Amino acid sequence: MSATTKGALAGLVLALSALIFGFWGFILVALFMAIGVVVARITSGELDFRNIVNAFKGRSTS
Repeated sequence: MSATTKGALAGLVLALSALIFGFWGFILVALFMAIGVVVARITSGELDFRNIVNAFKGRSTS
């Protein structure tokens, strides 16, 4: 699935949630989608969670 298709599907889900559940439902769905993306990237190894935690603690390695 291409990035364009994924973006279109995400837009469709957010638009439908805004129509069905209103503003706060839209915000909740967007939040859960963002959490899902972060969890998927951590489990696939594309995102190193330890580096993010260290950056917030002020221990950057760069």
